[in-house]
Amino acid sequence: MTVTVAPTDPALLRDRFDAALAAFLRERGPGRPDDGTGAVHAVLRRFVLAGGKRLRPLFCYWGWRGFGGPDGGPIVVAAAALELFHAFALIHDDILDRSDRRRGEPTVHRIFADRHVRAGWRGDPEAYGRQAALLCGDLCAAWSGQMFHGCGLDTERLRRGHALLARMRAEVIAGEYLDVVAAAGDGSVASALAVVRMKTARYTVTRPVQVGAALAGADPEVVAALAGFGDPLGDAFQLRDDLLGVFGDPALTGKSNLDDLREGKPTVLLALARAHAGPAGLARLRALVGDPALGPAGAAEVRGIVEASGARAAVERMIRSRADAALAALDRLPLTGPARAALADLAARAVDRRR
Repeated sequence: MTVTVAPTDPALLRDRFDAALAAFLRERGPGRPDDGTGAVHAVLRRFVLAGGKRLRPLFCYWGWRGFGGPDGGPIVVAAAALELFHAFALIHDDILDRSDRRRGEPTVHRIFADRHVRAGWRGDPEAYGRQAALLCGDLCAAWSGQMFHGCGLDTERLRRGHALLARMRAEVIAGEYLDVVAAAGDGSVASALAVVRMKTARYTVTRPVQVGAALAGADPEVVAALAGFGDPLGDAFQLRDDLLGVFGDPALTGKSNLDDLREGKPTVLLALARAHAGPAGLARLRALVGDPALGPAGAAEVRGIVEASGARAAVERMIRSRADAALAALDRLPLTGPARAALADLAARAVDRRR
């Protein structure tokens, strides 16, 4: 019996995005074997293509299909371009957070620092790693724009989509800045939620699905209304990510469950724990969270305090209420049937996950 797999199957869509990314990166390989940039291209190719959920391209693709856009190569390429912007954001975020692992592999700055050590070069390997990774992230941001504009869609469609991409880029950088400020600021729930919305929620769900809809020619009012779905779902996605950053299994998440605690990352989870832990618990959180040398025993103590404070349960309730709000908004949108079902499935996978 012959089984036909639709080109919109999520796994097959991810393969199509990856094929588009691989082709784009191949075309931008070093001009000559000796031009000195081979290491950059090799590291970025591996980083971009090795793993990842491809949520942003998927949301973009289904935003397009939801408003009458046909399946085809141009939208696959345009949507895949968002993954290069995601690579930029991850690389820079890992530098700021001093993270050593991403998707189960060394982070980009760690790869370059280790390369410096192996080569026996002069200077500080850690500084070299950060500098090289910073440039790699910048290159991914530039490539994202090139890939999007070269996708093959007509100029007017690209103009509509680019206006939202430009807004998304500014929001991500503003959110990253707010994250830096929050780390040095009051550590309140309100400031943590502002970071969630600006840094992650908008560029994970809202802007990608809006870009797809705008490319398809959806009315501006409908494009704006998609925020009712994307904003709460993006919030829920990041709140889940924050829980996984503390309580997740590194074997499943691909990253340490110590990094957020060692950094003292100003998450909603930790803000709620500080607010409800009581004097003794608060004192221990102040002593342990933010300690670069925090070990497994100290992290276990923090997890116990967070759990006992009710912060973990509170974040779970916040995730569920936001997911419910997103699905309610989805029901009100004038989407095609297949797109509505696909977006509902994506919403469930974005929120109910272990990695």
